[in-house]
Amino acid sequence: MAGSDEGAQSGTRAQAMSPAQSRAARGLLGWSEADLAGKVGLDEQLVRDFEGGYSDPPSGQIEALRSALSAAGTVFTDSPTPGVHLAAGSSVDEGTRADALTTENDR
Repeated sequence: MAGSDEGAQSGTRAQAMSPAQSRAARGLLGWSEADLAGKVGLDEQLVRDFEGGYSDPPSGQIEALRSALSAAGTVFTDSPTPGVHLAAGSSVDEGTRADALTTENDR
């Protein structure tokens, strides 16, 4: 299970979600730090500090953040490299793709 401490090598802890993945997922959803914190009942400063690499919150708090982002339509990948993308059929408005931009889009 992603985010589980099981199977982690001695002295290391498996991280449920990296700070970069959290920032990317929020960006895909158009959420602010306050939006994410509010979804799980945590302080906005915790999200800011975690994503900035200034703190290492308990894994349960990171998993709560990841769960809220996943429930909103993001999918986290861990292998071969960590990443995040929107789930197929997600209702999140991704905007206009670069290859579809025209002068008509500016209006």
